[in-house]
Amino acid sequence: MIVLSVGMPRAGSGWHYNLVHDLMATTGCDEAREIRTRFGLQKILTEVNCNIGVLSLRRLVMVLRPALLGHTFVIKAHSAPTAWARALIAGGWMKTTYIYRDPRDAMLSAVEYGRRVLEKQGRPNAFSHLTDLPTSLNFFDEYVRGWQAWSQTPGVLVARYEDLLANYDAETQNLLGFLGISPQSEAVQAVLAQYRPGGAEQSHLQGTHFYKGQVGRFRQRYSAEEQQAMNERFAPYLRGMGYEV
Repeated sequence: MIVLSVGMPRAGSGWHYNLVHDLMATTGCDEAREIRTRFGLQKILTEVNCNIGVLSLRRLVMVLRPALLGHTFVIKAHSAPTAWARALIAGGWMKTTYIYRDPRDAMLSAVEYGRRVLEKQGRPNAFSHLTDLPTSLNFFDEYVRGWQAWSQTPGVLVARYEDLLANYDAETQNLLGFLGISPQSEAVQAVLAQYRPGGAEQSHLQGTHFYKGQVGRFRQRYSAEEQQAMNERFAPYLRGMGYEV
């Protein structure tokens, strides 16, 4: 089986992926990075967290091969669901979790991360082109629509970043139930402790991408006019996500 951990960018998706990955590891499932190497999927599953990118038929067929051979492994994505992804979920071949965050905070985090990488490493990343508000709004439109698509897909466990921070025990119990993992195991409890907010230093855990992660920080960093522009752009979605406009 494929376990797909999807997330809005800069929404704790790396944290969530590694939590799911390590919880599944307690069940004896395969290490995703080893599957990537063994089946020659380096061009399909990229970066440290085995990101599949677009959920196209070709990519899904390639990662389905090891699943058909009896392997269970966890991969990551940021993209919206496709008909092929929904078919694998409905057929029981892919179990999917999705995490999102207030898009105004996620957008701020992406802008700052893009600038920080460019300044410190002298090379751009996926967010370095977000140098003005209109470009940033247009970029995040895709991921806000992705939230709507995933939240309407049957069989997907949807979680909010803010809820995972504030109600970690309840949210992780939901996650364990969805993954079919018993919470009684010492190994499971060790994983939950490792990824608990304010417990282990998340920034030191490989692939979690933690930097600030604060809730509502956009209110201090964007002007009233900029916040109004964000509210107008994202208004059709914010209330459905559970956020104030």
